[in-house]
This record gives sequence, structure tokens and C-alpha cells, in this order.
Amino acid sequence: MHGYELILELGSLFGGTYIPSAGTIYPRLGKLEEEGLVTKSTDGRKTVYEITDAGRAELESRRSELDGIESDVTDSVRRLADEVRSSVNDAMKTLKADLAAAAREATQEAKAAGRSTKMQPQRVTINNQLQEAEMIVNDFRHQLRADLRTMAAKGPLPEGAAELLRSQLGAVRSAVRSLTS
Repeated sequence: MHGYELILELGSLFGGTYIPSAGTIYPRLGKLEEEGLVTKSTDGRKTVYEITDAGRAELESRRSELDGIESDVTDSVRRLADEVRSSVNDAMKTLKADLAAAAREATQEAKAAGRSTKMQPQRVTINNQLQEAEMIVNDFRHQLRADLRTMAAKGPLPEGAAELLRSQLGAVRSAVRSLTS
């Protein structure tokens, strides 16, 4: 990989919660090269790094240590994601309450000014229901992605997992759509 690909890969391992800078990655790669653990070559304008046999041996000799670090990182990312999700959910609840209060105030102001308010409460209710449904879908998506990544970290996903998701989510979509029929 070239340095930027390594940055992206590490960012992905941390679930986007930490993305190392070029100032972190390239000096480390230089040190690994000095120690004979990686080599670098030029591919056009890019410098490509490749692990050496000595690097593979070093990884293998430290496998249990690396597995422990990976487990700790996974747990940390999961905890951070849960905290962020909780914080966002709390913020959305507060926002919904603020919007409902603003809608009530707007309705009261419109009544005081002699304007009709027939459609406003219904529109606010519909928007609140839509926002809540979208929050539920997003929360489900994030939780399921975290579950799938955890499963994939332990090995290949079970046969049929994707088809199960496709069929069950299709059934849920059909059921939701049938509510308006």
C-alpha cells in the first residue's frame, strides 16, 4: 500500500474515530524500513510500502500482543460509537422538543394575528413522525454495521447472512409500505 492507503485503512480500523496524519504515518514507515520490516518502491508518483519476510516474522512473533491491541481498539471504538449515538439521540430528542415548542408558539402567534392554523399542527406531527422513523432506521443501520464488523473481525460472515438481510429488510420495507395502502 502507499501511505495514503495505510491512513485510510487505519482510519477504517478505528471506525473513523481516529485517522492518523501523514506526519504520524510516514515517520513510522521510515522507521520500519530502517529496521528492515518494510520496503518501499516507487509506482509512478506514489511510494508503495510492502512488508518483508522479517516484518511478517515480527508480526507473527507478536500475534497475541496484536490481537489484544485489536480487541482493545474494537472495544474502544464500540464504546465511543455508543457514546456518540447516545449523545446524538439525546440531541435529537431535545431538538424535537424545541421544534414542537416553536410550532406551538408559531400557532399561538398565528391565532393572535388572526391567521388560520389548521394545517400547521398536522404538518408538525407528520414531520415528527418522519424524523423519528428516520432516526430509528439510522440507529438500526449503525448498530447492524457495528455487529457485522464485529462478526467479520472474528472470521468470515456466516453463509447466507447477506441474503437473510436482503429478504428480512425487504419484508420490513413491504410491511411499512403496506401501512399506507
